[in-house]
Amino acid sequence: MTTRLTPAAAADRTGVSLDTLRYYEREGLIGPIRRSTGGRREYTEDDLFWIGLVTCFRDAGLGIADLRGFVAILRAEHSAQDRVAFLRERRAALEQRVAALRRALEVLDDKIAYYS
Repeated sequence: MTTRLTPAAAADRTGVSLDTLRYYEREGLIGPIRRSTGGRREYTEDDLFWIGLVTCFRDAGLGIADLRGFVAILRAEHSAQDRVAFLRERRAALEQRVAALRRALEVLDDKIAYYS
């Protein structure tokens, strides 16, 4: 039997708010989310995986448009090469951000040392 979680339980398990869950669904980043006979959302482990993936990519700085593009690639009949190319492009951009953050940390460390 498939585990079905309430929205509150899904939010608790994934660490995102109920509003964020609804937003992700509205934007087509997750779902469609199954509904009970009474119309209430019921989240599965697969849904939680997608929420985790979207959250990770958001934390990595991907915008909603990027996420929509990636979800479209995953859901359509795109080749693995298309998926890898998309991810490599985003990884390169993230590496640039990491390098910029390292430079900023160096400046902050220099100022901390100077004022200490």
